[in-house]
Amino acid sequence: MFRRKSHPHSEQEGEDQPHKVKELRTSLGAPLSGHDLQYCNDACLRRYLEARNWNVEKSKKMLEETLKWRSTFKPEEIRWHEVAIEGETGKAYRANFHDRHGRTVLILRPGMQNTTALDNQMRHLVYLIENAILNLPQDQEQMSWLIDFTGWSLTNNVPIKSARETVNILQNHYPERLAVAFLYNPPRIFEAFWKIVKYFLDPKTMQKVKFVYPKNKDSVELMKSYFDMDNLPTELGGKANLKYDHEEFSRQMAQDDVKAAKFWSFDKHHTETNGYSAPEVAPKTECLAPPVKV
Repeated sequence: MFRRKSHPHSEQEGEDQPHKVKELRTSLGAPLSGHDLQYCNDACLRRYLEARNWNVEKSKKMLEETLKWRSTFKPEEIRWHEVAIEGETGKAYRANFHDRHGRTVLILRPGMQNTTALDNQMRHLVYLIENAILNLPQDQEQMSWLIDFTGWSLTNNVPIKSARETVNILQNHYPERLAVAFLYNPPRIFEAFWKIVKYFLDPKTMQKVKFVYPKNKDSVELMKSYFDMDNLPTELGGKANLKYDHEEFSRQMAQDDVKAAKFWSFDKHHTETNGYSAPEVAPKTECLAPPVKV
């Protein structure tokens, strides 16, 4: 059992935080513009400082690498129709519920892998991360991941290269966006895979990974402390008998694409929301329609 922090930026308290944020912003040099300016608000800078234990030089390097990555990957420009094929089996999607802290929830089901092109798989993942951030409540900056190992085996497991790239993107380009990742009931053969993957994780991320086994009472109770079991699918030990509906999810993502385009536009004055700079009147967050019940 571990103690949860009330706020992701609690290691550096008091007056030093604003000073460090200002110092990091100054260290970036020339004034930012365009999407970089919108991305690098104070909340963003705090996340990078938190990820590097408030070391300004290390935070600067990390942030500059992210800005370089975003300039080529262009995550804010990915649209659902470009990656929809990746979601046909429901191998990854934004849930229609939040955790007990109001965080957006992503459900990942590696046993439902349906494609082989790593580039598009990563674009799909990044799209979902951006979508999860877009749909965060005003007072929340983090998301939760639920990883369901139903159907996972050595024949359809995620390649090490894919796992490494997933970790790289999440740790290095979305620091402090992950609150917790629950790995639900992984089979024994997953242990060999995990021994390799865990070496890619930094200590901060490693602390956020929690294994849950239905027969392990403590792990189940930990999961219950984060989620209302009435919301969780039965596959994840919950009580909701739900089925992923790709057509319905695609409809919602098409609506969110319109919202994202407005979110990243520059035709209005900007303030901060969900750790990004956004239009003064932020687009209204809509909950996903529930997947079809079975």
